[in-house]
Amino acid sequence: MPFIASVSKIDLPHRIAQQEAKEQARAMFAKNFPQVDRLIQAFDNTEIVTRNFCEPLTYYTSPNTFEERNGEYLEKALIWSVKAIEDCIKSANIDKLDITDILFVSTTGLATPSMDALIINHMRLNPHINRMPIFGLGCGGGVSGMAKANALAKANPDAVVLLVAVELCSLTLLTNDYSKSNFIGSSLFSDGIAACIVKGDNHPDNKKVSYQASSSKLYYDSLEVMGWDFRDTGFKVLFSKDIPTFINQHVREDIDNFLTGQGLKLSDIKNFIFHPGGKKVLDAYADALGVEGDFLQKTRSVMNNYGNMSSVTVLYVLEKFMNEGFEDGYGLMMAMGPGFSSEMVLLKMRNK
Repeated sequence: MPFIASVSKIDLPHRIAQQEAKEQARAMFAKNFPQVDRLIQAFDNTEIVTRNFCEPLTYYTSPNTFEERNGEYLEKALIWSVKAIEDCIKSANIDKLDITDILFVSTTGLATPSMDALIINHMRLNPHINRMPIFGLGCGGGVSGMAKANALAKANPDAVVLLVAVELCSLTLLTNDYSKSNFIGSSLFSDGIAACIVKGDNHPDNKKVSYQASSSKLYYDSLEVMGWDFRDTGFKVLFSKDIPTFINQHVREDIDNFLTGQGLKLSDIKNFIFHPGGKKVLDAYADALGVEGDFLQKTRSVMNNYGNMSSVTVLYVLEKFMNEGFEDGYGLMMAMGPGFSSEMVLLKMRNK
């Protein structure tokens, strides 16, 4: 089976305290958003302490166009992707020319040629690399990207697959959008970049974290639950307050069905590598699954220290497991995203 050789994440230079972001949001919204005083406590309810931003906080108060913000996305995404990839290559002990495939996951900026082409050109990677740019999966993109990276490595046991996820959510903030969704989004979302190397089974490395199976599910008639509304001014965030309810209704059955297909049950999962969509989402997971103990501790820690970085966040959680330790046994990666959809990857995790 394919295995994960390394994971790297980026700590961006602008780490913003949640209370500082809260006061700026109040100033930005107060004049045109009558509900600001009633909803401002949402910043405290997130349990986020600090957030990762690609720009200083003052950037987000200055008038700018969608073209300018997307230009920043292109510049910053390339700079930090290259740094994450270089760290990942070093950790995996490979040469950059060994990479056979590259997947680039993002939902917060636009690029044609796609960002993977910019990365290959800048880093002078093998020009014959198989490219797979993936756009539009939102928070589910990290787990979906991991599943696709492993599918490529399973098809070619000699493969060295590079997965890169970049989400610069802060650059999508519309300063003249005084909707509730935009206000709540300003309390949650942040920026992150992660890279991962997945190798095929022919490589002789110590295969501590190996791929077992994956599952994708699209829920009919739920298109409005999460996504973007594309405007002249940019990306307008859309998400429903019913997401935790949706999780409570579906996630336990979906996980049970997936694990049953692999001859497993929920009690076999020792490491829960979940996307932290927010406090209410994690509480919904805890209620739905009923697992004893703080099984989402590492997930909560990433949310507390980084905020919701969309697709990238679950890879920060994975990096935390790989660098801080995990229990021998199975690991389950899971995230939900636009569609409405769920993505799962089953891992076998061994310390020796």
